[in-house]
Amino acid sequence: MKLLFVHQNFPGQYKHLAPALAAQGHEVRALGMTERVDLPGVQYQRYGTRRASTKGLHPWVVDFEAKVIRGEACAQAARRLRESGFVPDLICVHPGWGEALLLREVWPEARQLHYVEFFYGTQGRDVGFDPEFPLTDAFEAGCRLSIKNTNNLLNLGLMDWGISPTQWQRATLPAAQQGRISVIHDGIDTAALCPDEAAVLEVTDDQGRPLRLTRADRVVTFVNRNLEPSRGYHAFMRSLPTLLARDPQVRVLLIGGDGVSYGAAPPAGSWKQIYLDEVAGRIDAQRVHFLGKVPYATYLAALRVSSAHVYLTYPFVLSWSLIEAMSLGAPIIASDTPPVREAIEHGRNGWLVDFFDAEALAERMLTCLADPAGQLPLRATAREDAIRRYDLRSVCLPAQLALVQSVARGERPDGAAL
Repeated sequence: MKLLFVHQNFPGQYKHLAPALAAQGHEVRALGMTERVDLPGVQYQRYGTRRASTKGLHPWVVDFEAKVIRGEACAQAARRLRESGFVPDLICVHPGWGEALLLREVWPEARQLHYVEFFYGTQGRDVGFDPEFPLTDAFEAGCRLSIKNTNNLLNLGLMDWGISPTQWQRATLPAAQQGRISVIHDGIDTAALCPDEAAVLEVTDDQGRPLRLTRADRVVTFVNRNLEPSRGYHAFMRSLPTLLARDPQVRVLLIGGDGVSYGAAPPAGSWKQIYLDEVAGRIDAQRVHFLGKVPYATYLAALRVSSAHVYLTYPFVLSWSLIEAMSLGAPIIASDTPPVREAIEHGRNGWLVDFFDAEALAERMLTCLADPAGQLPLRATAREDAIRRYDLRSVCLPAQLALVQSVARGERPDGAAL
């Protein structure tokens, strides 16, 4: 079988699936904008856009034009593959940035399996969720998001089948389309991501202060790709005055960059600095350590020594870091928001708190710090759930491979024809 993977940031969610298919003997090619990719058995080709967005366009259309520009660039790279003789049986593609828009023009008969991650809306999702950032015009916001969904709607018509990582993310799609999407998580390597009671974290923070921490220390961890409101950075920072005042030994570690991954950019400076400045006069800054973006091994060590790991998010896509924290046996405190509720059950494998209640968050962190033995059953259950529901080798990857085979044959997962 010939397979093509397409992802702007390849390998993205295909990090394990693409080489697994290559290991089965299939011919696997990939297209993306990543500078260089080395995956066993995967022939990777990079493409780039030829133009920037047009100045003066209607602001609601700028996003779609950017997707068309990327779709064109990807289609040209695909065309070169076709001219070299490559015709895929199946294209696995993340359509979120526009790359899938024109692939049917290159290979009309190739089946397409889309990674369907999210569908925009103003009800029950990230936009309009946080009263701190109210919609200045709800009607205009709805119109803007409707136009932004143009790419999503076009791709729902182009795909033969879809895959989403959580039930809630699939549920953001129009009801008529949800029956064409399988829910299979990307999966994590629970064998490698295991607890280590002897773990040691040795790192230097952004102020040049060296740290050496173990599970004997009182450590709170907070991880974002970038420190920003959509992942609860502001709510976390507002919990620190109470936490630090009542626990004189706790150390707070924040991992993440100063940029923006989701949502709007700040009016000036960085979200990190804005909310640090807000609490600066009420915290002991000597016990708050910003680590920035760290190597993966450092991130894992931080979670392994964590006494309380906080994960907060608007109703949006679920971060791999939450599932990894479960597998690592970290005591988890998470926001009571979807899709977090699919992974964390309050009092069973972690704790859920109101996203906006900084005092409740502080109280829960203090409880975890004061009673580490009481967290052991939850930590063990979280790891068991990670293995049972999200393990890469025994659960997720086999399901992904089976779905690829089905769609390539022109079948739905239940065996009916597509």
